[in-house]
Amino acid sequence: MLSPRPRRRATRLVAPLAALVLSVGALGACSGDDAGEAGEGASATSTEPGEDTTIDPTADAEETPYLPVPDGVELTEQGSALEVGDTATVAYQPNQKDVGVLDLTVTDLRKTSFKESFQGWKLDKTVKKAQPYFVRAKVENVGEDDLGGKRVPLYLVDGENTLVESSTFVSTFKPCPSKALPKKFGPGRKTTTCLVFLAPSKGDLEAISFRPAQEFNPITWTGEVLKIGEKTAAQKKAAKKKNKNSKNDQD
Repeated sequence: MLSPRPRRRATRLVAPLAALVLSVGALGACSGDDAGEAGEGASATSTEPGEDTTIDPTADAEETPYLPVPDGVELTEQGSALEVGDTATVAYQPNQKDVGVLDLTVTDLRKTSFKESFQGWKLDKTVKKAQPYFVRAKVENVGEDDLGGKRVPLYLVDGENTLVESSTFVSTFKPCPSKALPKKFGPGRKTTTCLVFLAPSKGDLEAISFRPAQEFNPITWTGEVLKIGEKTAAQKKAAKKKNKNSKNDQD
């Protein structure tokens, strides 16, 4: 059983809380090597209380990308506050040689419970103190490097303004696989993913963040956090319209 890392405030990164264990054997839920590489910059030293950490993007930020990207690719401005369903074009360095350029779309935020979604798992006391969330997203490689096997560079921001990494599983977790990108994820490849986040101390999901480095002004997504099985506003509207049409047909 892996012991949890201490919580870190403000601009620090929190690794997944602990290992989750099935009754048939141990399954790790800590982040792998690629996640460590992607989160390297985000785990820089925290700021002192009262210190202003606001980053004001330069006036020519749109003309000069913060990382080299292919011609025709326009990066989303740092500090952008997006809503669920919006797409951001981002760039980051998963390692020293590659530059990942992705279209990221956060599509769904769900709050669950260990009782509802983790039946059959043996959970230690530390894990039980966390609040699990499922986050779904669409990912497209719009860069030039193959990002196969890399973790999706998204983090949960909790009520304490703490960044939380997504958890990974050695074995299949059907409710929300929380896997890395496919083994081959070259230019033009697309995928959809579901990521598991364990917010410490029953924390709230305040936002989903793209922040590959300490100095990066994060791009965030916010929206309604629904319960498992609850319909979205669009689904409710469509169902209401369908019922209305059905009633009119009967008349």
